Amino acid sequence: MSKFKLDELDHQILEALIENARTPFTDIAKNLLVSAGTIHVRVKKMEEEGVIKGSTLTVDYNKMGYTFIAYVGIFLENSSTTFDVVKEIEKIPEITVAHLTTGKFSIFCKLRAKDTRHAKDIIFSLDKIPGIKRTETSISLEEVINDKKRLMHKIFKEIIF
Repeated sequence: MSKFKLDELDHQILEALIENARTPFTDIAKNLLVSAGTIHVRVKKMEEEGVIKGSTLTVDYNKMGYTFIAYVGIFLENSSTTFDVVKEIEKIPEITVAHLTTGKFSIFCKLRAKDTRHAKDIIFSLDKIPGIKRTETSISLEEVINDKKRLMHKIFKEIIF
């Protein structure tokens, strides 16, 4: 399978969409001095190639009362229970991200809660899931980096050169 080739225009389109996925194609076209049809065709091609997978909406959970973030490492009793445990974790809406990992933890999760008491309740509910041996939690004091563009620029430079 050959790698999809991106050019400078594709890079500029991706940059605009990463900044704001809802930017109209006509606005992107105007800024890049090409037609809206060109933007549409390029985006469609990147979607077909799997470079673009949907679009996202960024929600400010703090403004919705979910100001507490913690990361929970999960130790399993047995690795054969991994997917059963994941199915149970999926039932907890406050667990917004989960990764299967190597190393210290079998599963590593991001938890969003209203406050410490709410977080404690969520962590205790994790502890009740069959197959979980124990958990280890780290509290996020502040998110200091959340930048999708820097990596995209690095990848684009690697593709070009």
